[in-house]
Amino acid sequence: MNLFTKVDLPAADFKIDYTSHLAFFGSCFADNISALFKERKFKVLANPFGTVYNPVSLESQIKAIADGKAFGEEDVFQDTRCDRLWHCWNAHSSLSSTTKEECIKKLNTATELARDFLQKADVVFITLGTAFVYYLNESGKVVSNCHRQDPKLFTRRMISVEEATKAIHETVVHIRQLNQNAHIIFTVSPLRHLSDGAHNNTLSKATLQLAIDKVSHGHREEPEATKQSIIEYFPSYEIVMDELRDYRFYNSDMVHLSETAEEYIFEQMVETYCNASTHENMAKVERFLKMENHRIQDANSLATQELKEKIKAQATELEKQISGLNLK
Repeated sequence: MNLFTKVDLPAADFKIDYTSHLAFFGSCFADNISALFKERKFKVLANPFGTVYNPVSLESQIKAIADGKAFGEEDVFQDTRCDRLWHCWNAHSSLSSTTKEECIKKLNTATELARDFLQKADVVFITLGTAFVYYLNESGKVVSNCHRQDPKLFTRRMISVEEATKAIHETVVHIRQLNQNAHIIFTVSPLRHLSDGAHNNTLSKATLQLAIDKVSHGHREEPEATKQSIIEYFPSYEIVMDELRDYRFYNSDMVHLSETAEEYIFEQMVETYCNASTHENMAKVERFLKMENHRIQDANSLATQELKEKIKAQATELEKQISGLNLK
């Protein structure tokens, strides 16, 4: 008797190791999964403009990076109602600042760092969370972050499959503008947006899945001679809906995933995109980090000094053994 529904994982035509550069864009799910790779000392870029949930806002951010956009005064505004901070509609509040100049500087620094990383990225993971998009009423421009401004400033609507497909396709074009060889992996966040209602959440997720499928299907139909990189779908949403079909895999809000669920999805990604050698290297790194993070009782004791020397020697040895590893 089979009491467990197993989701088939995609067969990857490429592998990730410690020499790989991994870029992550999208929802808070992308932040959490990228953190698990970063904790294990992979080279990671995660959401340089902050979390972004819908494909239209994501496309706008990726376009700014690909074009090397120089942010200026026209791209920021001051919150005159509350904190008087300077914000950008296309970025998270982590890039906001008390001065206009500092806000612009943060935006341009993020753009430069992301552009440099994407040019050498081996894999770009994109996690889409919703098909609902905010638009500024005054200009009609897409908004990535409302910065707690008056809701009357915005119109919020669920985009169509065609609109989502166009945004995802343009995102691929922008990435290829910088890096023709980067493999692009799309996934849909399993976090439910229940504030929209259960039915609208289902329609929203289905819109994203259909749009991703249209783009990836179009890629599969490209002549082999013109294909530049792999475009695939990783079934994070399906793993949670079918394999982890239990509220014990959620936090107390019954919306966000538990650490156990995130670790499980991370393990499935590692199983898909890493070979046996990288698995072994990850285990070595995890053992080293456990030793490095050992709680010290007396910082001046002889035993502590010996431990520090042992850690230093093992770090040097591991970096020699594992190509691309940097434990600093």
